[in-house]
Amino acid sequence: MQGTLDTLLSADGTVDPAALSLRDTTFVVLDLETTGGAPDGGGITEIGAVKVRAGERLGEFGTLVNPGERLPPFITVLTGITEAMLAPAPPIEQVLPTLLEFLRGAVLVAHNAPYDVGFLKAACARHGYAWPQLRVVDTAALARRALTRDEVPNRKLGTLAQFFGATVQPTHRALDDAKATVDVLHGLIERLGSFKVYSLGDAIEFGKAVTPAQRRKRHLADDLPHAPGVYVFRAADDRPLYVGTSVDIAKRVRSYFTASEKRARMSEMINAATRVEAVECAHSLEAEVRELRLIAAHAPPYNRRSKYPERVVWLKLTAEAYPRLSVVRQLAEDDAAYLGPFSSRRTAELAAAAVYDAVPLRQCTHKLSIKTKTPACALAELGKCPAPCEHHITPDQYAVSAADPFRTATYGDPEPLVEALLTRIESLSQRQRYEEAAVVRSRLVALLRAIVRMQKLRAVTSIAELVAARRNDEYGWEIIVVRHGRLAAAATSPPRLHPRPTLDLAMATAETVLPGPGPVPAATAEETERILAWLDRPDTRLVETSGDWVSPARGAARFTTLLTRAEAAGSRRESPVRSSVTDRSDDARSLRL
Repeated sequence: MQGTLDTLLSADGTVDPAALSLRDTTFVVLDLETTGGAPDGGGITEIGAVKVRAGERLGEFGTLVNPGERLPPFITVLTGITEAMLAPAPPIEQVLPTLLEFLRGAVLVAHNAPYDVGFLKAACARHGYAWPQLRVVDTAALARRALTRDEVPNRKLGTLAQFFGATVQPTHRALDDAKATVDVLHGLIERLGSFKVYSLGDAIEFGKAVTPAQRRKRHLADDLPHAPGVYVFRAADDRPLYVGTSVDIAKRVRSYFTASEKRARMSEMINAATRVEAVECAHSLEAEVRELRLIAAHAPPYNRRSKYPERVVWLKLTAEAYPRLSVVRQLAEDDAAYLGPFSSRRTAELAAAAVYDAVPLRQCTHKLSIKTKTPACALAELGKCPAPCEHHITPDQYAVSAADPFRTATYGDPEPLVEALLTRIESLSQRQRYEEAAVVRSRLVALLRAIVRMQKLRAVTSIAELVAARRNDEYGWEIIVVRHGRLAAAATSPPRLHPRPTLDLAMATAETVLPGPGPVPAATAEETERILAWLDRPDTRLVETSGDWVSPARGAARFTTLLTRAEAAGSRRESPVRSSVTDRSDDARSLRL
């Protein structure tokens, strides 16, 4: 059976048949006889079709077809069709125009429909006819779902025709079999009522491989709005099980109860769900943000992403005489420099390793005194640390050579760190130490990705208020008010009305946002990035802003191309010995801008 519900309009181009009741739907019940081979554009020997609506027969179509090939003897025995009968019959290319016209505006019904549809599609393709995007109902599939083994031993057409008391029994002739299928279809439609299946779209979905739980819980999608927003599946104790978002809540939730939903964890979730709650939103961006906040607040067990935003970590350059890097979970209002957020401690440590490769920052965790010396560690003996613990370097010298390059990179130019890492990669590559070069490259990617991301976030979170809008041809103007990177208000101005009153109301009623410390002072990084993606769209217009939305002239953004190429080089699978830096396109020289 055809697996998608493609849009099909009726003859006047106004009605979607999926929304029609089965009683009001026009069906063409079709059957083919063939030579028994594979569908290759030929092989059809007879076509029979009956057009019905509301139990009334509107027309019939029947013809023999010259297949243009020898007829196997067993087909003659089975159907009674002989080569002498087919010799004067028209070929399929002459039959197709009339048949396609007969099918226009109707829903195709067949028993074991993939077989018949496959032959017709192949014939259309072979002879240059466009196959219409017909909806297809398979009576065999419906019978498998609607009838039990106690009622019928199998789902053959003859068995079903006898069960439903068909007026015409199948004879392996196309028109007789089509007429028998009409009676089977009507019998199945009566049976579908007990499953609360009344529309064409529901009948098509019912015939697919839908689990009993999906079929039993389909009512949860009833009465949901056709609007953008967030939906929440809730358990019997009202716990949120799963949170999602869609531009059409009703349509999206309904898809969980169809054959297209095959995820095992979603099947488990549906079994536990007792109701679905909908939160309508002004537009898709507000829906995305509300989804993030709900997931963060409730951590639904069946959501995998965005569940624990509080678990992010930061790299902190401590504020002391000889600063060091520390992985922390919270931002403080101090003079320390921060880089992040990182999704895991491992990624933060990878970026820290890049810093250690680039500048002589100490790696010990002691709090050093400018008056009292501390014994040096092995790194000082290896020449990898300037030994501030033994006062071999003054605090000012240490700041210039080690701390300042990192501090500057967090808000300005990261070039000193990047150039040092590229030089190291090139040196290792020239000495054929490819694995070590690949390790340094992965550290460069982790560091540069974090710097580019944070500077992009800081550019918008530093603005106290930003108002933007974009035109939506269906809903009017979508409007957002952003304060310190947090969505403070969202609205939609109706079509054909000036958006200013709606915009003024949104600004007046927007959430008051008090910023905290760091580059994401009022929202999660993921929320601000969703807002940035919306703002970056070419059809978005900035309406008002309380400050300049700018990035540093020599900031990390200019290394975006380098980052993309380094990530691509690292993702390719190459020799573990030579790694990914052996090709000139991947070596350190080519990674430079």
